[in-house]
Amino acid sequence: GGHVRRRRGRTKRGPDPPWPWPEPGPGAHCPVPGGPAVRSPVSGSLVSGVQNPVSQSREPVSGASIQCPEPSVQNPEPSVPVASGQCPEPSVRSPVSQWPEPRVRCPAGGRARMRPVALVSWLRPVGPVAVGISLGFTLSLLSISWVEEPCPEPRDSPGVRVRHANSVPARPEPPANPDSPAVPDNPDSYQPRIVPYKAARNKKPSKKTVRTRYISTELGMRERLLVGVLTSKTTLNTLGVAVNRTLAAHTDKLLFFTGVRGRRVPHGMYVVTHGEERPVWNMYHTLRYVFEHHAGEYDWFYFTPDNTYTQGDRLRALVEHMSIDTDLYMGRPHPFIAGDGTGSYCRAEFGFLLSRQLLTKLQPHLDSCRTDIISSSHDQWLGRCVLDYLAVTCTHQHQGSRYRFYELGEGGERDGEEGARFRGAMSLHPVLEPVQMFLLHKRFTQLELEHTYRQIQALQEELRNVSGLDSVAEAGVQGPLDNWPLGIQSPFRPGSRFEVLRWEYFSEERLCWCADGSPQCPLRGADRLDVAAIVATAVSELNRRHAPWLELTKERLVNGYRRFDPTRGMEYTLDLRLRAATARGRSASITRRVHLLRPLGPLDIVPMPHVTEAARVHLLLPITSGQCPEAGPFLRHYADTALVSGDNALLTLVLVYSPAEAQRLGTDDVFAAVKAELAQWERRYPGSRLPWVSVRSLSPAPLRLIDLVSRRQAADTLLLLLSVAARPGPEMLNRCRMNAISQRQVFFPVPFQEFTLGSGSGRPELLRDSGRFDRDSFTTACFYNADYMAARVRAAAAPANPAALALDPDELLDGLDLYQLFLQFSGLHVLRAAEPALLHAAGRRQCHPPVNDDLYQRCRTSDLMGLGSRGQLAALLFPPEHGNGT
Repeated sequence: GGHVRRRRGRTKRGPDPPWPWPEPGPGAHCPVPGGPAVRSPVSGSLVSGVQNPVSQSREPVSGASIQCPEPSVQNPEPSVPVASGQCPEPSVRSPVSQWPEPRVRCPAGGRARMRPVALVSWLRPVGPVAVGISLGFTLSLLSISWVEEPCPEPRDSPGVRVRHANSVPARPEPPANPDSPAVPDNPDSYQPRIVPYKAARNKKPSKKTVRTRYISTELGMRERLLVGVLTSKTTLNTLGVAVNRTLAAHTDKLLFFTGVRGRRVPHGMYVVTHGEERPVWNMYHTLRYVFEHHAGEYDWFYFTPDNTYTQGDRLRALVEHMSIDTDLYMGRPHPFIAGDGTGSYCRAEFGFLLSRQLLTKLQPHLDSCRTDIISSSHDQWLGRCVLDYLAVTCTHQHQGSRYRFYELGEGGERDGEEGARFRGAMSLHPVLEPVQMFLLHKRFTQLELEHTYRQIQALQEELRNVSGLDSVAEAGVQGPLDNWPLGIQSPFRPGSRFEVLRWEYFSEERLCWCADGSPQCPLRGADRLDVAAIVATAVSELNRRHAPWLELTKERLVNGYRRFDPTRGMEYTLDLRLRAATARGRSASITRRVHLLRPLGPLDIVPMPHVTEAARVHLLLPITSGQCPEAGPFLRHYADTALVSGDNALLTLVLVYSPAEAQRLGTDDVFAAVKAELAQWERRYPGSRLPWVSVRSLSPAPLRLIDLVSRRQAADTLLLLLSVAARPGPEMLNRCRMNAISQRQVFFPVPFQEFTLGSGSGRPELLRDSGRFDRDSFTTACFYNADYMAARVRAAAAPANPAALALDPDELLDGLDLYQLFLQFSGLHVLRAAEPALLHAAGRRQCHPPVNDDLYQRCRTSDLMGLGSRGQLAALLFPPEHGNGT
């Protein structure tokens, strides 16, 4: 349908179609010159390419006449768009103006690009095949971890050892040095090992190290001795009580084991009931109980019946001199009644001792011994069990220590005079009555006391031999220092005038330099008992030294001096007026000066409950309408101290309304400014709470306010009562947590009161002219809520004195402060100590009308003493003259 005109290799063709050309459709191809026949996707007819050497055209078999020339490099013009499957000759202008299919662009010598729709239609028959193949590969990979297939036996080539990647060598590798002797190959040298994978747990490290409560638990330290007493229902209240009173003070723990017991258990005794009266079963349950509950706490276990007296000091000395790393079964040996004659058991009548190591080894065999060994005697059963399963027999001697025992007569009496065996015995049997056990205890206590005196005398003789080396003797000090008994430490020698110890003067009625600072006070209480005991001791010692020639009696105490020496104890110097009488009846009045010393005894660690600084402190701040201006500085100080640092503390304000103020609460709230400031601080510190409680009361009595607040708190709440003038620091809160102990102690700190005359705008400093520790202030208290409620219950149940019968309960409540409540009705220890981290701002105290004269006078004294120092008051009364600095 077109013509071709060639003019010197250049072909003239018709105008090009507009740009851009559409993308080729699916299946569109441009035939390669000289290539095979191509099926047209439009008509389905085959187009055979017949090459013309002149025009290089192809004549179609059927259809329109279309020619496909060979692409020429000299013609840079773009190709003419044609229908799908057809390629026009570059020099032919197609007469066809409308194509039935989308036109494509056929690059020279290439393939037409396909559209996405055509690509999907091409991949549709192939998609299921590809999905099936992918699914098959996936299932094959997953089945590898489920099914274990045997691997072929690896074969070692010469010089090469084959080993699985997940195996470890079962024996050392052959030496790398060829000169060393070779190790024969063994296919079993490498044993396969499956190492399971465990994902690492992403645990956050603990911020605080958790340690045991006691250092002994962390170090594995144990107590020394546990004593178990085998008793019965009939003898628990008689012989059992006697054993408890004579032995409990010498052991770390004393337990009583019985089959059955009565309803009432003696006070102070720990009784374990097994519910089995047969002796063998009772012994079996006793050993199991001791192992399960106390095997990790004690090194030695001693068992004895209640009709045996045991000397506690000697038992303690026995276990102190033996090693705990041994299998020891110790007591009075006795051969078995029936057997081959080898081994022996310990008779239970005289007690026996087991080491912790032996008890630990015996525990797994107790059930077998209970079923396999038949015996009517529990001590023979235990001895046979220890011998059969541990190959340990009873012995009475180990590492130079002997188990000493003594057998009393049939009636419990001693045979003849006391011999060496009786005096050295540790266990005595039988004891028939509690009185007999107490008499034996008295006798052996006297023997131990005599032995102690002999040891003291030997030490004194040794000290006399080395007395020439004593520093006091070398210095040549004469006087009363040379007459002190041997072993007494030399007096304290001050290094400067600031270290001189102060002597206190006293008489039988008066004491100078009292604890409250007054120059003189009556001698009473513990001080009076102390002086009376010292005077009696002095007279008794003088009579002992001058007997039998003189008999001295006290007429009066002329002078008395005492001081506390931190290196020796309490020293006394007494001037006594004595009446001396001779054997012939003559008498005279004489004066003698004596020196006495009450030495310091051994130091004991007082056990105290475990307390930490993690407890939350609930601060209570009562405020009246007249104290609203002072609430602002307190809240600012609390925010800087607790809110900024995030201390574990909670402040609760107790707003005290009078009846008149409570009536106009809706129109005129006197605490509106305080509540607004609390809300402001809560907004400034998100997450913090500053609650307040409103109370209607006629008088702001502390007990009345605490009663209303304590009902809303838990029993284990730690409360800190403050005044509006207080400025507590972080150290004060920590000392409140440490010094207030539940059911043991309450804390009343002594605050540092700032002087009114010397007050400034900043924080008061601990200086002499800036303030004083106010010992008359009891407005700050730290205690637990449970202790307060218990004291209130005791105070309500206590009988009132005759002077208080005329007062109603409200007046009694107003006349009792918190300090007197804990001091009189709690039974707890009240701790008073100066607290430098608790400051009271300068200001006058509000002392209410005197319901209680003592409380009113104390308040007035605290208020007046806080005005200023002596120099400030003197300068106020006598101002210096103008121009004169004096």
